[in-house]
Amino acid sequence: MSLPIFLKSLENNDPDFAQAIEGVFSAAMTPGALDRKTKLLIALALDAAQGACQGVASIAGQLRAQGTSDAEIAEALRIAYFAFGNSILAASSSAFAPKEQP
Repeated sequence: MSLPIFLKSLENNDPDFAQAIEGVFSAAMTPGALDRKTKLLIALALDAAQGACQGVASIAGQLRAQGTSDAEIAEALRIAYFAFGNSILAASSSAFAPKEQP
């Protein structure tokens, strides 16, 4: 498995680090207990939660190329919104938490 396109510059500029990152990337993305599609759906959701638009577009393209439907992609993105949106709501509730008495 090779580095994602956004990390390709490492191969020329820091080949030792690029090799280390490629090992981590391969360990994470090579099918194992989870198949490739599941791993890509997780990566898609995490990239969306981080606001990585290029990553979302790239991974969605990879998923579509292997036959993943737009409905499956949309469902993974809904899960990302649910997980990360709820943390915003939970943190926001502290604005209205009862005040402690001194």
